[in-house]
Amino acid sequence: MFNIITTWMSGLGHVGVAALMLAENVFPPIPSELVMPLAGYLSAEGQLWLPAAIFAGTIGSVLGALFWYYIGIWIGEERLQRFAARHGAWLTLSPKDVDSAGTWFRDYGWRAVFFGRMIPGVRTLISVPAGMARMPLRPFLIFTTLGSLIWTGLLAAAGFLLQAQYDSVAAWVDPVSTLVIVGLIGVYIFRLIKQFMRR
Repeated sequence: MFNIITTWMSGLGHVGVAALMLAENVFPPIPSELVMPLAGYLSAEGQLWLPAAIFAGTIGSVLGALFWYYIGIWIGEERLQRFAARHGAWLTLSPKDVDSAGTWFRDYGWRAVFFGRMIPGVRTLISVPAGMARMPLRPFLIFTTLGSLIWTGLLAAAGFLLQAQYDSVAAWVDPVSTLVIVGLIGVYIFRLIKQFMRR
């Protein structure tokens, strides 16, 4: 993965940063925790311009978020409720849960989008409920852009400041990302067991 990211970024420059961050949002196994610190490192080496790298990373993130936002609109709450009624046991999801989640998102939508863009493991998925709740496009773009700008800016700045030690940023953030994902999987398994025991 590291060699692929390095080759793309070295060959395509700022366009490569945007493309990788777009891919990171559509295909989460590509880690932003590695992409943006490397962009910062290459900026310190003179191969990229740091503000342009941050801008490119933010644009890529926003485009990826828009992809999932429109997926959420396409799925919609009603379709997900019907799916939950048929197959919800394996998703630990009931039509009532879908309705409650929609209500919660409508109450806290912009906060969820803004802060969710800075949480590993959540930053990609938060766009789906935004689309399902029909969050207006303008505030979605505003808060997605702001959250993405902060996240990509912090990671790129860390890579720039650490220079040759930029990979230590990924080494620090990666366990946090893994912990969040493992936690989400643990919650899913707990809910699954609880649901089948109730039945």
